[in-house]
Amino acid sequence: METLQRSPLLEVKGNIEVKRPLPKPPSRLPLSGSRLKRGPEQMEEALEPEKKRTRGLGTKIAPSRPRAALLTAVPQTQGQAAARTAPKKTGPRCPTAVATVLKNQKPGPAVPAQKPGTAPPMVGGKKPSKRPAWDLKGQLCDRMAELKCCRERNQILDQENQQLRDQLREAQQQASALGIERRTLEEELARVRVQAEQGQQELGRLSARVLELEERLGTQEGLVQVLQREQLGLQEERRGLATRLEEQERRLQASEAALSDSQAEVVSLRQEAAAQAVLLAEREDRLHGLEMERRRLHNQLQELKGNIRVFCRVRPVLPGEPTPNPGFLLFPGGPADPPTRLSLSRSDERRGTLSGAPAPPTRHDFSFDRVFPPGSRQDEVFEEIAMLVQSALDGYPVCIFAYGQTGSGKTFTMEGGPAGDPQVEGLIPRALRHLFSVAQELSGQGWTYSFVASYVEIYNETVRDLLATGTRKGQAGECEIRRAGPGSEELTVTNARYVPVSCEKEVQALLHLARQNRAVARTAQNERSSRSHSVFQLQISGEHAARGLQCTAPLSLVDLAGSERLDSGLALGPGERERLRETQSINSSLSTLGLVIMALSNKEPHVPYRNSKLTYLLQNSLGGSAKMLMFVNISPLEENVSESLNSLRFASKVNQCVIGTAQANKK
Repeated sequence: METLQRSPLLEVKGNIEVKRPLPKPPSRLPLSGSRLKRGPEQMEEALEPEKKRTRGLGTKIAPSRPRAALLTAVPQTQGQAAARTAPKKTGPRCPTAVATVLKNQKPGPAVPAQKPGTAPPMVGGKKPSKRPAWDLKGQLCDRMAELKCCRERNQILDQENQQLRDQLREAQQQASALGIERRTLEEELARVRVQAEQGQQELGRLSARVLELEERLGTQEGLVQVLQREQLGLQEERRGLATRLEEQERRLQASEAALSDSQAEVVSLRQEAAAQAVLLAEREDRLHGLEMERRRLHNQLQELKGNIRVFCRVRPVLPGEPTPNPGFLLFPGGPADPPTRLSLSRSDERRGTLSGAPAPPTRHDFSFDRVFPPGSRQDEVFEEIAMLVQSALDGYPVCIFAYGQTGSGKTFTMEGGPAGDPQVEGLIPRALRHLFSVAQELSGQGWTYSFVASYVEIYNETVRDLLATGTRKGQAGECEIRRAGPGSEELTVTNARYVPVSCEKEVQALLHLARQNRAVARTAQNERSSRSHSVFQLQISGEHAARGLQCTAPLSLVDLAGSERLDSGLALGPGERERLRETQSINSSLSTLGLVIMALSNKEPHVPYRNSKLTYLLQNSLGGSAKMLMFVNISPLEENVSESLNSLRFASKVNQCVIGTAQANKK
């Protein structure tokens, strides 16, 4: 491919900078900058005092500036100034480009440069007289005339410069158009070459194909002769095959008849399968309807029992403790019915009769939804709340408390006894085992469930993560209760672990870790007393993808700190002040819990959830859309009768509250 010659216009564009302004000739006036700024009249006024002084003295005073200094400024021609100031641009085609520009440039009128020290040009052929040195005004007029000439010449040069710029702009446009056309032609030439190469390759392939076909043609001609000989033999064979074909046609007709019968049977079977599918869909719809009806009736049954219920559990007498009097605790009721009442007798030695005999004991009767005597087992207790726990799978928030004084068996009720003994497992492991089992059964109906567990404690109004491990252990200040997002009602604990669980082993590991991290201390009533509220929360999320149903609900299992009066709950030794502060914080949060329940029962417009970290964290599990159950645990010892009465009275007030109808969180 021949290369295109470079246009001269492109050379001008690449080698000449047309945007550089031409330098202006320097002024030939010998005066300073301050005097050049003045006009002729001002200059004359400035010289008047000097003239007057000269006339008054009668002697000629030489000017302060010598004559030679006035004529030292030598004007430079425009060519010399341009050659001195214009930058030199080198390039292989620079002389050609300059010649092209100069060729198009129109010559302007030449102004002869005046040598320094010469007189002004002659006017009318006469040589002007030389101006004296003191005639500054005349010299200024001469310089002004020369400046005017220079300005006219500068204006002419500016016009020529503008013309050259226009010519260069047109040349640049033409060069750009030619460049685009050149690139187009080069691309077209490249495509033509590629097509030519492809044509050559195709021609070579076709030539080889022709040779191959010629060889095959010769071979085929020989085969045709062989086939003609074989054709004669095949005609005889065809006649034999025709006979066999007739026989096969008769057999085919019989097979077609059998096939039609089979197709009719297949159609019948397909209709039967379609009917079975419709029946199966109807049964699935019916099963789903029955499941929804089961949930409705289950919720209605729970509402009839009460959205807030109170169970009382009396722990057994431990080894080494004194046996109470037979009439101290009584459980009135028939042997067939589960006990729901409790009677506690209290004797006051300070009271007496007129005869001096001690006063008879005072009897206090209480009634709850269910009362568990000291001999009740853990499985019996869970059996009463199993249906309530299942309501969490149906989308209802469920909250279960364990309330009572220190040493009344709250932690045993919620978490159980020593690990490894299934008979003494508490409500938390039993509840999760029940939820996993029911979720597995509902998976056959199209439901899928996921479970996320968290375990925190509230110690002195400070939230701690009981599932923290490693360096994050004990960093309670980093945990705060916050909304899950803008506009969300869900509450979360920042920097707390939320662990997905799917089996009992994972739950047992979490309970073991939380038991090690929980804050405990020795008090006057218990060797190892829980000094904080522990909150185990299980976030349940269910989805029925085929029907587009979703339900979410939290299950909260709370082991409250021991509630006792300050006098009897203080520890001995140097930690007495710390135990006092713990007891005050515990009693304050428990009082707030009672106020929240009362406010919900009375339908008050403001519920003081934020008065305590406990009620604020359980806000979504205490309102009208939640189901709540409280276990009041009491001691069977007579020495704890005061604390037992306080716990029973508080539980009785809670049992009288009605917080409304629960609503499922469904989408």
